[in-house]
Amino acid sequence: MRVPLSWLREYVDLPAGTTARDLASRLTLAGLEVETVDELGADLTGPIVYGRVLEIEELTGFKKPIRYCKVDVGQANGTGEPQNIVCGARNFSEGDLVVVSLPGAELPGGFRIGSRKTYGKMSEGMICSASELGLWDDHSGIIVLPEGFGEVGEDAIGPLGLREDVLDIAVTPDRGYALSIRGVARDTAALYGTAFRDPADVEVAAPAGEGHPAETDPELCGRYVLRGATGFDPDAPSPLWMKRRLHQCGVRSVSLAVDVTNYVMLELGQPLHAWDRTALQGALSVRAAAPGEKLETLDHVQRSLDPDDIVIADDSGPVNIAGVMGGATTEISLTTTEVLVEAAHFDAMHIARASRRHQLSSESSRRFERGVDSAVQLAAATRAVELLAELGGASVEPGYTHVVHPAERTEIVVEESHAGSVAGVDYPEGTARTWLEAIGCEVEAEGTALRVTPPTWRPDLTDPNDLAEEVIRFEGYENIPSIRPRASGRGLTAGQRLRRAVGRALAAAGHNEVLSYPFVGERDLDGLQLAAGDARRNSLRLANPLRDEEPLLRTTLLPGLFKALARNVGRGFSDVSLFETGLVYRPRPGGGRAPLLPVDRGPSAEELARIDAALPEQPRHVAAVLAGGFERAGWWGPGREATWADAVQAAREVALTAGVELEVEADAHAPWHPGRCAALYARVDGERVLVGHAGELHPRTVKAFGLPERSAAMEVDLDRIERARTPATAPEVSTYPVATQDVALVVDASVPVGEISAALAEGAGELLESVRLFDVYTGDQVGEGRKSVAFTLRFRAGDRTLTAEEAGAARDAAVAAAAERTGASMRA
Repeated sequence: MRVPLSWLREYVDLPAGTTARDLASRLTLAGLEVETVDELGADLTGPIVYGRVLEIEELTGFKKPIRYCKVDVGQANGTGEPQNIVCGARNFSEGDLVVVSLPGAELPGGFRIGSRKTYGKMSEGMICSASELGLWDDHSGIIVLPEGFGEVGEDAIGPLGLREDVLDIAVTPDRGYALSIRGVARDTAALYGTAFRDPADVEVAAPAGEGHPAETDPELCGRYVLRGATGFDPDAPSPLWMKRRLHQCGVRSVSLAVDVTNYVMLELGQPLHAWDRTALQGALSVRAAAPGEKLETLDHVQRSLDPDDIVIADDSGPVNIAGVMGGATTEISLTTTEVLVEAAHFDAMHIARASRRHQLSSESSRRFERGVDSAVQLAAATRAVELLAELGGASVEPGYTHVVHPAERTEIVVEESHAGSVAGVDYPEGTARTWLEAIGCEVEAEGTALRVTPPTWRPDLTDPNDLAEEVIRFEGYENIPSIRPRASGRGLTAGQRLRRAVGRALAAAGHNEVLSYPFVGERDLDGLQLAAGDARRNSLRLANPLRDEEPLLRTTLLPGLFKALARNVGRGFSDVSLFETGLVYRPRPGGGRAPLLPVDRGPSAEELARIDAALPEQPRHVAAVLAGGFERAGWWGPGREATWADAVQAAREVALTAGVELEVEADAHAPWHPGRCAALYARVDGERVLVGHAGELHPRTVKAFGLPERSAAMEVDLDRIERARTPATAPEVSTYPVATQDVALVVDASVPVGEISAALAEGAGELLESVRLFDVYTGDQVGEGRKSVAFTLRFRAGDRTLTAEEAGAARDAAVAAAAERTGASMRA
């Protein structure tokens, strides 16, 4: 809403010295955000004066008509002699009162005026058009002023309103009253504590006779007013002051009848519609559109009406989409002499839906859908017909139509101290009542409570918190003290610390973290080579997906990682290692749909249970994908490509961070290569639990997602790993030396190294400090189908130096346990 300051001052007396920027700051702090203050004409300088055309000489011999004029500007030029001016406009005559920019003036846009020779004549200034002065957009010719507008030679800048400050206010949907000069003026008067002169305070006489017949549906229209004006002069121009104000508010001048309705709408906030009454056929009816009805609107588009649309109809059918746009057959024309003005209070939700359905957002619909004053219609229609009479020579019909379906006004009972409780400020007694009465509420005290009846122009005030907001904003949001909240909680939980530690560990190991959208499609699941009965195909479908190709919530992190890898490789990054931590969504069997709960009460225990049952399981996973080189070449040695072993090691990094030891076994599990896939297990309360998989990806998966050949990946369930954690204990540091023993065992090639390592650790006993694999050999020396694995065993005691015999005995016990569990034998 654009608000010219001079128009605002007509209804509120601002304190002396108040500037537009001062007012903008106060309004913004009170909840009406002023986006900009436009200083119209700030770059304009005089002398710009009134002049009277004395003589016009038509110059010939040029491509376009040119006139050489003598213009009386009084003493404004310092000589009193007529000013000679060359002008190309044709819409003025000798004797007309015009606006003249004399040499030395500067017009908007930096256009300086001087004396110069043109078309063979010396031109000493310029006769100005409305667009050149910045009044409004009109390039049809110069501006001709009515007689008596001003005296020749007088300064024209002030009377023409060439300089004006205009506030551009961003009105929120709950403050429809601020889409009017009246609403902004009321708030301004309250803020400055000055008197407010209501422009809607129009004297309306009782009807002397019947107006145009009309009937309304009370569910769609609570108040309906029709007032007529006869004998209207269709050639009467809109006065300069009205066109100027409309332009300042961003509204284009059309004709006097239309300009009057727009002017009153901006002034009072009540949309109006003007008909050519001679084009109407019979009585008007406010009703819902019938199925199949059509209407050609003012933009000459044939529109199919919806039964949810409110229409104004006569005997011929719909002539208006109420509150949105009028019909083409009954619009005001250049010959209209009989004008019928409509002012109504339509149901806001119907107007909002119709505006969106027909994709017609008008100044009228913007106000109706935010809620207009339900009692201003008669005053607005009266104001409009009186302007038509004053400016267009019309006669106001004494009879009029006023259909009212009274709505009960809601009372709100609120404690006097409620606003202070909300703001956390002790407001003095009587503060709430003062501010509520200032905005037009009727307030009665009942002990410590207030019984408040909101005014008809504030339909947004419906509960105690709305009233509290009004008190707080006028008291000043800036006066609410900033109080630092007290610290609560005890820092990060164990799970949060683990997740952060896992991220740091993977990043330190050379992986880069990414975040993917949690949406997938059936094509992604097919690319993972998932079987028809795979649990990961059972996914939740979104009601309103961002992309039709990805309507499902992910059940695994891998598709998002694969797409991120493919994008990086496609942009020239061939050596990539990515990881992601996030939730996956696994629907519960028989979970059903979550119920839609009412908002007027809290949910019951049964409803909460149904909601919980409908929610999917949401375990937190960690996944990584690797492609290309994993170690760079350099002086330290040759580089190395990423392999399935690096994916397994990434899973080990996650487990190691949690203090959990993984058990690794060969497995066949999509989307991994069946011969290069490892199942990862951990011990949870003594039970062996599958926590994830790692290895090289299946070639068909690699092709489906456009990944580099032999890409590897891992995915583990971080929640299960967290459950496998054991309480951390501080390690005992021994000051005694370590005893190192190497063993080389020959086993069947199918035996996992992890199983051998676990057997050695179990057999070695309490003296064992660590087991480390340092060599794996296959070849003729160990036989076909066999492999040799070599480990370093470190032994240490906390209270003594171990003897060779003790270390050897512990080693032998470890080897014996490995032989018993895995069939291993010492390599000769």
